[in-house]
Amino acid sequence: MKIDTALLASSLAEVPHVAKAAEALGFDGLWTAEAAHDPFFPAALAAEHTQRVQLGTAIAVAFPRSPMVFAHIAWDLQALAKGRFILGLGTQVKGHNERRYSVKWEAPGPRLREMILSLRAIWDCWQNGTRLNFRGEHYNFTLMTPFFAPGPIDHPKIPIYIAGVNPYMCRLAGELCEGFHVHPLHSIKHLRETIFPNIERGLAKAGRSRRDIELASTVFVITGRNRDEIEAAKAPVRQQISFYASTRTYSGVLEAHGWGATCERLNEKVAKGDWGGLAAEITDEMLDTFAVMGTHAEIGAKVRAKYSGVLDRIGYYMPYRPGADDAIYRQAIEALRG
Repeated sequence: MKIDTALLASSLAEVPHVAKAAEALGFDGLWTAEAAHDPFFPAALAAEHTQRVQLGTAIAVAFPRSPMVFAHIAWDLQALAKGRFILGLGTQVKGHNERRYSVKWEAPGPRLREMILSLRAIWDCWQNGTRLNFRGEHYNFTLMTPFFAPGPIDHPKIPIYIAGVNPYMCRLAGELCEGFHVHPLHSIKHLRETIFPNIERGLAKAGRSRRDIELASTVFVITGRNRDEIEAAKAPVRQQISFYASTRTYSGVLEAHGWGATCERLNEKVAKGDWGGLAAEITDEMLDTFAVMGTHAEIGAKVRAKYSGVLDRIGYYMPYRPGADDAIYRQAIEALRG
């Protein structure tokens, strides 16, 4: 099992220090996110200041950018990182696409499929000199002159991970991708009954096996030095779970456990602006299902027991802070690696 962490920094100036410290501690991967900051600038800085750790986006929002834009960014980062870059893409939801990015929302699954296929066609053109002739319903790429082609690189096979929760996205990952970002709001039951069977269908369609795809996720952990600290740590996790669970996109995870009505109540509270009341809807039973609980000394082994044989790479839903978190994560890395 690979051990990852989020590469979050309040400024780009902090990225080299965080990335070097994380690599020295033993993390296998560092993931950037498209949230309050661009996901690619930190990856470039981290690539420059590390030698071993993998670097990826979890995720970059797909549709605001052309596949050609993604192709150039990923090609340059892969060259800089000497083969350590992973392009992670996600569709986001309709509201964010239309109202935050002002891009048209249409056929997100088939459109993402074409994006993946067109990226591979563009990279093949650059690496092998093949004629660029990708024609689809959503994207068409038929022009590439020498001036705009960066040319071959040493590590041209750039892994593509996608994120998703619905069956189409799971099947798409199994068919075409090197990895799948499992949403943090998940349960073992939902993974085994819904996510994995659809990934397997995609793998079978392409004649691939489970070994051909990595399943990655961040997991909610509730931890502290003692029971009092663990109790105090429940509140922010309860709040984050309630925030995710208020979105109908993720209702299937709750419905798998008979908690579909909770999603409706949370959605109603959001509509009323009652953000403070969300966490009260998340019961202790839900916490036990969606999170892992234990002391600093216990948590790594507990996460390993839950996810061994289930996920290929995991990270805690709490970004690593150099110095402050070294002891916690050192214990976790040792326990998770066994």
